Amino acid sequence: MRPKPEVEPSSFFDLDIRVGRVVDVRPHETARSAAYVVDVDFGLLGVRTTSAQVSHYSPDDLRGRLVIGVVNIGSRQIAGVKSEFLMIGAYATDGTVHLLSADQPGPEPGDIIG
Repeated sequence: MRPKPEVEPSSFFDLDIRVGRVVDVRPHETARSAAYVVDVDFGLLGVRTTSAQVSHYSPDDLRGRLVIGVVNIGSRQIAGVKSEFLMIGAYATDGTVHLLSADQPGPEPGDIIG
């Protein structure tokens, strides 16, 4: 994958990136590719929903996990599901998304990533 062009630091700092805890995971039945509908608790920001192509994880592996999400990018409909944030992951060479995580002592839902 080619590097993206440089941006001003303010472009990054405008993003609201938070720690959240996965509270529910279910199959996204109407998605074109295998995906889940994932509900994540972002503390004082509340629970938000997204659609994520992370079906190589089992729902039980995801429930309770601390994940990283961008929460101020607006919402959009994805195959009938209102996606309210972007869950952050790293793309492996085979296209698999490996979720970035805050699973260590200290971070709590709603904590700011910066």
